[in-house]
Amino acid sequence: MANFLSKIPVFFQEVKGELVKVSWPSRKDLIGATWIVFIATAILTMYIGALDFILSKGVSMVLK
Repeated sequence: MANFLSKIPVFFQEVKGELVKVSWPSRKDLIGATWIVFIATAILTMYIGALDFILSKGVSMVLK
């Protein structure tokens, strides 16, 4: 157990060292990517909603 506890600070030091190496996006790139995600999510939501509506109407017509 003591060996495990002694490894915890080493782990966090290594994490900090790896985070320094990360190539972080600029604010402009991040905002652009966020907009792409919002737009793609909205389009996919509308597509799935329309497909659900059409299929539910089709099933209800068949079951009548």
